[in-house]
This record gives sequence, C-alpha cells and structure tokens, in this order.
Amino acid sequence: MAGALTPAAYAPDAPAWLREIPAVETLRRVRVRQFQLVEGATRWRAAEDIPPAAVFIGSPYDADAHDARTGTTSRVGYKIHPTEACDDGLPRRITHMGTTTAPVVDAAALPAVHAALRGRELLPAVQLVDSGYFDAPQIVASQEEYQVALRGPARPDYQWQARAQNGFALDDFRLDREGERAICPAGHTSISWRQRPDPAGRDLIWVKFSSRDCGPCPSRPTCCRAQGRSPRRTLCLRPRVQFEALQAARQRETTEAFGETYALRAGIEGTLARGIRRCRLRRTRYRGQPKVQLGHVLTATGLNFLRLGEWFADTPRRRSRRSPFARLLAEPLAA
Repeated sequence: MAGALTPAAYAPDAPAWLREIPAVETLRRVRVRQFQLVEGATRWRAAEDIPPAAVFIGSPYDADAHDARTGTTSRVGYKIHPTEACDDGLPRRITHMGTTTAPVVDAAALPAVHAALRGRELLPAVQLVDSGYFDAPQIVASQEEYQVALRGPARPDYQWQARAQNGFALDDFRLDREGERAICPAGHTSISWRQRPDPAGRDLIWVKFSSRDCGPCPSRPTCCRAQGRSPRRTLCLRPRVQFEALQAARQRETTEAFGETYALRAGIEGTLARGIRRCRLRRTRYRGQPKVQLGHVLTATGLNFLRLGEWFADTPRRRSRRSPFARLLAEPLAA
C-alpha cells in the first residue's frame, strides 16, 4: 500500500493539502531513502546507496531519531552530553545538558557545550572529559576559543607500527617542520611534504618517502606494508599546535597528579547511573529533538534538586560501587 500511496499523494492532480500531512511527507522521505527506480521498477537500494545515518530516518515515528552503532551495539535515538560541576565545598550539580542525535560523535558536540556554558558564564577553567571528547583539535580549540583546559585520556597511536614497538612508529621519526621534511629511524629523508584536508575536512600534513629508499631498505617489513612496484612509507601528521598538544597530553597522563585530578570525573558516571535507574534517562516520552532535549533538561533539574536536598541534609556522597566478588578479592585471606 505504501508503494501506491506515495505516488498517488504526489501526483499532479492530487489535492495539495494531502502533501502537507506530516505522516505523508515522512512516508515519502522513508521511501526515497530506502527505494529507487531502476528501469521503471521500484527496487531496494544497495547498501552503498543508502544515505548516511545522519540523514537516514531510523524510525517512522520520530524523523529526528537516527541510527548509530558502537562496536556491536546499535541504537536509534539521541545522545546526551551532561556537564557537572565538582567544586570543593559545593554540591555536585549539572550545569548543562546537551542533546544530539545518536550518530553525532562526542567531539563534535563539544563546541556547542562550551558555547552554551559561556552564554551562562559557567565555563570551567579545567574540564574533565572521556576519550570520546578528547582529541587534538578539541584540546587546542577549547583552550584558544574558550580558555578551557581539557583533561582526559589521550588516544594512543593505533597504527600497527606503534603496536609492534620496533622503532618505526610516528614518534620514532624526526620531524623538521621548518624544513618541511621527516627523517626515518634508518636515516632516510622524506621527498614530499604537503598540507591538504582529509575526506573529513581536517587539515593534515601528508609526508612521503622515496620508493628508492624504502624498496631495498632491510627494515621495510617492519616499517611499511605497501605493495606494488613503488613501496614507500607515508606519514599523516597533525598541524604543529595540535601535534604538540596531543604529545603533552600523553606525557601528562603518565603523571600521578593526572590520576588524582581525573579521579574526580567518576562523579559523572554516578550521575548517569542515577539518572538511568531513577529517572529513566535512556527512555523518552517525547518525539522530536526539541522535546527530547527539554525532557533531558527537566531530568537534569530533578537530579539537581535531589543533590541539593542531600547536601543541605549533610548526606555523604556515596563511594563507587564494588561487586561482592571485587570486595572478596580485596579482603585479606584468613590464616
């Protein structure tokens, strides 16, 4: 029936008011995104022809809800981005509750969070975030645009050369940014240094070495897996400010002071757990992102009232929960 209803509603002789019905328009959008005309016949779209999740309608009941996948977990809906103040001597309270569609990565939501906090004069001097928000562009932009120092676990180098730990990871190359060249651990110098954006629009520096050096190099199996007639090693570098900020973050992460500071972030995990168990934060009664976001803000307000009541009553904050098995392992064995 849907296949016949949509063409009939948008036929030239169909009443104009029919196309203004929201359900009819949603049906048309769902049909366009999942089907296509092939030689006059309607066919399912191939996987490579399906629109990205950011525009693909994941639910006919809510056109703003989109599909997102994290590993093996798939969901349709929204993400929340709460910000909680953890000042000494004051109650923990949520200062901002951001809402985005599910496919939006955490790092992309950070500028909107900072802009909202600045508008209410609630920007923190130091902000503790998880690894999803913590990357080189966010470290630099947060400091330069909002004077916020991000602190979080820096993502390690996931390239196979770094995991092999054989001396040919990116950190093992000598970089001469003024001279626009790189020198590999074997002593060879790059022949190309170009700055251009990647498919995601990020400005990166692409460095290439000569196949004449890499081809006969005895270290090539542990440095480069490129095949073909001209095997060579290539490097992808961040701009200097971002590169140095990320290196400093990785170095800071190894200090004891970082562990003590970052331990304060455990409070937000307790806030999320409480919101999920008591306020059904993973469920919403509303449709459409504006209403869903309002529901999230009301939930955050309710949690703040609970926190204030406990603070005035001098109720101590609960410590992190440990399972009975973990407590058993922590106890010393009886003689």
